[in-house]
Amino acid sequence: MSQLLIVGINGSPHTRGNTAFLLRQALEECKKLGAVTKLINCQQILKDQKNPFCIACASPCPGKCLNGKHLGTAFELISRADGILAGSPVYFGTASAQLKAFWDKGRSLRADKKLLNVVGGAIAVGASRFGGQETTLRAIHDMFLVQGMITVGDGYSEHDCGHMGGAAQRPAEEDDNAISRCKILGKRIWEVAGATRNLRIR
Repeated sequence: MSQLLIVGINGSPHTRGNTAFLLRQALEECKKLGAVTKLINCQQILKDQKNPFCIACASPCPGKCLNGKHLGTAFELISRADGILAGSPVYFGTASAQLKAFWDKGRSLRADKKLLNVVGGAIAVGASRFGGQETTLRAIHDMFLVQGMITVGDGYSEHDCGHMGGAAQRPAEEDDNAISRCKILGKRIWEVAGATRNLRIR
């Protein structure tokens, strides 16, 4: 049986910031359990887009903005994923523009059911302890649900990643609770992705 593929999506404009740090913590746990892991940065993926925002140029989506672009490579990767960990800093109580722009371009993924039954987990980082993390996590969950993904939240007492996912206060490297929860989230993604492998049609 092939290894599980778990992909991290960094919705922060910073490739080495708080969000990326926590995504790497979660992905490292998946790797320890035997998964293949990849981390992509939305900011870099969108750099070669003529228009970084979806303008719904046609329906159904012809995927014109994917051909020969970084976005096409990224979408090909996540369409093979068993699990996706998406992270974002909190911007005005919700997900970053970078993550939203990346996800909005995924209309063709939805049309082709590429992410159906892929397991998803969310991570959010705010400037304060109660700085909009839960609303940001919920926004990411909504993105998952529209793609037909399976969303991971709370778990057994010894595997409790938090009600909605990993919520952190910056600087993330000093938030021991968030680091622990994000590692558990990685384990939960791996566990549920393995249990649901047969539900994904590839």
